[in-house]
Amino acid sequence: MAKRPPRDPAWIPPVYEARDVEALQALQRGDATPDQQGKALDWIVRSGAGAYELSFRSDADGGERETAFAEGRRFVGLQIVKLLSMNGSMIAKLREKDGR
Repeated sequence: MAKRPPRDPAWIPPVYEARDVEALQALQRGDATPDQQGKALDWIVRSGAGAYELSFRSDADGGERETAFAEGRRFVGLQIVKLLSMNGSMIAKLREKDGR
């Protein structure tokens, strides 16, 4: 059986392209097109946070510390995904709780 190469350390910054940077900067300025908004959010959730990646790292791939680091990044992405998929009734309950 072929041995797979080790995974990149969890702390290595994710890959990005000029379009990712432009989309994130436009989002920050508040003038992102709908396509740029989607591109920026996709990069944050998938690449920046690694929300859909396996965070576990074996001992050969850095062990518990690398896993903890990867899981921290992933947690942020999963929280964003949770808020994006929240339905209207849950949002209404939050408004009631906040007194709005």
